[in-house]
Amino acid sequence: MRANESIKFYGKIVSLSKTRTIMTAQKLSALQLELLKVYSFQPSQDDLLAIKQMLANYFSDKLIAKISKAVDEKGITETDLDLWLNEKS
Repeated sequence: MRANESIKFYGKIVSLSKTRTIMTAQKLSALQLELLKVYSFQPSQDDLLAIKQMLANYFSDKLIAKISKAVDEKGITETDLDLWLNEKS
């Protein structure tokens, strides 16, 4: 097959050269690769929900830590935060 050929894929004509360009341009991150390993073992729905919750908790904790650090470094008070929350846009 030549690179400029097209194939029929799920009823649509797909250019192989465009597909190869897209596939090589979109490398998976380390996190995506690890998640693919998890999914390859066919986890149950309960396991998937637990994994989603763990990921949500991890990223939430990370965000809270960054916000706390910024609040401490900049001397932001609870009053400042309350004022910002109640500000009209």
